[in-house]
Amino acid sequence: MGNSPAGHGTRSTFRPHGETGRGGPIRTFLRTADGIPIDSVYEPGAAVYGNAGSGADASGPPARDLVFAVAHGFTGDADRPHVRRAAAVLARHGAVVTFSFRGHGASGGRSTVGDKEVLDLDAAVRWARGFGHARVAAVGFSMGGSVVLRHAALHPGAVDAVVSVSAPARWYYRGTAPMRRLHWLVTRPAGRLVGRYGLRTRIHHRDWDPVPLSPVEAVPRIAPAPLLVVHGDRDGYFPLDHPRMLADAAGDHGELWVEPGMGHAENAAPDELLDRIGDWAVSRCG
Repeated sequence: MGNSPAGHGTRSTFRPHGETGRGGPIRTFLRTADGIPIDSVYEPGAAVYGNAGSGADASGPPARDLVFAVAHGFTGDADRPHVRRAAAVLARHGAVVTFSFRGHGASGGRSTVGDKEVLDLDAAVRWARGFGHARVAAVGFSMGGSVVLRHAALHPGAVDAVVSVSAPARWYYRGTAPMRRLHWLVTRPAGRLVGRYGLRTRIHHRDWDPVPLSPVEAVPRIAPAPLLVVHGDRDGYFPLDHPRMLADAAGDHGELWVEPGMGHAENAAPDELLDRIGDWAVSRCG
């Protein structure tokens, strides 16, 4: 694939998801700073014209220059129905870039479960800005929620707003049955086989070395970019002490939304919540 710089497309584009906004989606592989090809999709979105929101007027002149970079959860990918649904709702408010993290979907490499994935998001953000967007809002779910926090901390100024949904505050949490199953999946050879063939997720066998900056350690470094932390009160993976730790670490530059009745990540996020997230990003990035 050559020596393309991070964020540069490495194959011809095509339009796999129909027509959106001013033209159809553009799909390509990006190359991360460490050389991993990342399957990525850019969609102009309805809100590149007129006013943002579900009532956007697609016939009016361009009014906003916002693009969302959507970071999915562990075992997701850019083609999963719940990722496509989230992208479609956010596209009412701006353009959208979705991508598959390393080890997921058609992307290369192996998952490091939130560590090197920061490089995947950074390639997607750089690609998004290459379309001329002046403002980028990173929206991440679960593992992706931890990645958007760490990316904003490690790459100051790369994004203009951060939304972290259903994210952990700290590493190695095993306090719920789903997280104990996830640790088995990641740390045991049999679990990684299940991940590869049952969940279409290729997981790296090496332990973290060094242990990466944790989400709660990253949060104070995000300012002055605004931060929104979203969590369901019925999340079966991470209890409410996780978002509260993140919000406390954020101080005045962060907001916390605890959503009644919501479970975990993209699958559990209703369209109404995604619309509110879109409105929040528009108001903070405008």
